[in-house]
Amino acid sequence: MRLTARHLTKAFGEKQVLRGISFETESGTALGLLGRNGAGKTTAIRIVMGVFPSDGGEILLDGRPLDRAAVRLGYLPEERGLYIKKPILDQLVYFARLRGLTAAESRRNARYWLDRVDLAAFAHKRLDTLSKGNQQKIQLVAALQCDPAILILDEPFSGLDPVNARLLKNIVKEEIARGKMVFFSSHQMNYIEEFCDQIAILNGGHIVLSGGIREIKRSYERNRLLLSGPALPAMRDYIRSALSHLVKEMSEAETQLSVTLTSARHKRDFTAALVGQDFDFDTIQVYEPSLSDIFVEYTESAI
Repeated sequence: MRLTARHLTKAFGEKQVLRGISFETESGTALGLLGRNGAGKTTAIRIVMGVFPSDGGEILLDGRPLDRAAVRLGYLPEERGLYIKKPILDQLVYFARLRGLTAAESRRNARYWLDRVDLAAFAHKRLDTLSKGNQQKIQLVAALQCDPAILILDEPFSGLDPVNARLLKNIVKEEIARGKMVFFSSHQMNYIEEFCDQIAILNGGHIVLSGGIREIKRSYERNRLLLSGPALPAMRDYIRSALSHLVKEMSEAETQLSVTLTSARHKRDFTAALVGQDFDFDTIQVYEPSLSDIFVEYTESAI
């Protein structure tokens, strides 16, 4: 399946939240929707889900208007939306029945997923007896128990300790491998890089950057090198005396030397000169911006 959002607009009163955004994703992949608070990520997600309509634009699935009655969607919201005073299994069954499962299917699926997230022993407990992290895992069960074709995760790792975060990561990877279409929204860029093939960064109601993470990173000029090793002081002095004509900027931080060349074309000459001096170094590598760096670059100023 391929889902396409075209020219979505949405305003709440006089506040224009989305200004004609477009994005596309397909089964078996994860799309990261990124943006600062208030950028429109959750609004875009809720339009995909049909929680409210867009003012303009359309959502297509394989070229046709998305029929949400025919395609199951699973949603893990940033704000918890379950009933804290109700027994966990009862409300999971209730939500699964609302999505069209039979009573037997609902109970079987809920128990399967409770066991999968190591919470089977809490099936008859009230939700408010669980820790914040375990409540987040119950939210995940509610999203997954109907075997959705489209899975939407909004800050899914909120409140999780490293062990539970690893469990959730494994589950999400399994769902992607099974061909699920995943929308992933988070401010934790390391998770976005781990899961997502594509990203779309929102700022001021516009998508200011979109595409494959790897391709976006490689689009930056590759003229910055990072050097590490015991001989850093000697390498720094040699660069200043013999290679300054190739260097635009150089800085040192603890165990690493950062060298920005005047052109990426000089990488071979620069590295060959260093290797020829037989310095004791550990690594010479091309610097690539982190996703956090890219995010700040495209969202630091409001549009």
